Amino acid sequence: MGRAFQNRKESMAKTADAKTKVYSKYGREIYVTAKAGGSDPNGNLALRGLIERAKKDQVPSHVIDKALDKASGAGGEDFSPARYEGFGPGNAMVIVECLTDNPNRTFGDVRGCFTKTKSKIGTPGTVSHMFDHCAIFSFAGSDEEAVLEALMEADVDVTDIEQEDGRITVFAPHTDYAKAKQALLETFGDIDFEVDEIQFLPQTTTALEGDDVAVFEKLLGMLNELDDVQNVYHSAELPDDSH
Repeated sequence: MGRAFQNRKESMAKTADAKTKVYSKYGREIYVTAKAGGSDPNGNLALRGLIERAKKDQVPSHVIDKALDKASGAGGEDFSPARYEGFGPGNAMVIVECLTDNPNRTFGDVRGCFTKTKSKIGTPGTVSHMFDHCAIFSFAGSDEEAVLEALMEADVDVTDIEQEDGRITVFAPHTDYAKAKQALLETFGDIDFEVDEIQFLPQTTTALEGDDVAVFEKLLGMLNELDDVQNVYHSAELPDDSH
């Protein structure tokens, strides 16, 4: 299970726009998370994790503060989550997570990416049942037993736990995200999480070869270029040299 999340490479174009794109994605997600659960990171664990992740990705604090200010104010944009699913080149499964203020526009844009790469967008549920929706935490540590015990005591339904190269990685259902994070922080103090997020992990992967590799990368690139797209998850196994 662990390999899949480490192998999920961001296919963001390495251009000057890429930074702006990363900032705006974080800005939008911080705004929505703060709007939903309050803009105080101490009382909103999802927000706290998001801000920590943004800082690691070198998002300037003024971008973070602006999103928090916007969320504290009245009104503001109304972004709602949207998820699209389908099959990319080589029949690899794709899940696209968006935050949008205009679902019709977003669906049109996402569908356009699928159409232009001879891929097929499906209805909700087309492929998501073939993925595990997981909360994932990875941090330095070696005492797997102590971590497992802390999580079991907090009644977290641990899916998997791995200890490798001085790092512990915990997988739990996405619904247990806050409970698991709280338990880890309460037991082990201020952990510096290397990974602290909710992801879709494919239960099986599809090895791509030949022309499918380039077309699949084109699909990922086009999707990541869209402002409304936050994350793209997929089951494709791309040859290492294609990155």
